[in-house]
Amino acid sequence: MPKFKKIETDRFVVEKTELHELHVIKQKPIIDHRGEFTRLYCQEQFLTAGLKKPIVQINKSKTLRAGSIRGMHLQSGTSAEDKIVSCVAGKVFDVAVDMRPGSQTYLCWFGVELSSENHTSLLIPAGFAHGFQSLEANSEIIYFVTHKYDNLAENGVHPFDPALGIKWPLACTDISEKDATRQFIDTCSNE
Repeated sequence: MPKFKKIETDRFVVEKTELHELHVIKQKPIIDHRGEFTRLYCQEQFLTAGLKKPIVQINKSKTLRAGSIRGMHLQSGTSAEDKIVSCVAGKVFDVAVDMRPGSQTYLCWFGVELSSENHTSLLIPAGFAHGFQSLEANSEIIYFVTHKYDNLAENGVHPFDPALGIKWPLACTDISEKDATRQFIDTCSNE
């Protein structure tokens, strides 16, 4: 991957984070008296930021309650996926955790607010766990992913694992049973 801190194009600003290969993408909307037009994805421009695999699936989730947490999810092995996450309605605190053993930022996390107003996305490489907390009711997320979902490769980490120390901005109001019962990292390593 090219060494850079920031790349700016006509439609995007791609900024490197402190986590290896994790990027924040800021869209540059075209605004006029009718409203706005925003490009969420451009293969040519995202190649520069290291997204080499084609997008093969686009998913959307809607979270009804503020404070709800979804995550931390990842796909393992040959089903590992890069993803671009954008908030198209409402506001979320989006989190990525480097789960790649041997990475210089292994088990480090990065969080950023994504909203329909701030035109920000997160480009998450394969090997990172991903999750978010809804900061507003009825928040909607769209995911561009480079591998189709594979339930046999589904993996994850507990969103409240003390080994990660993620600082969620709100008290948790809702979480799925699957996410709430994921093992902690130190438990997993003892198997």
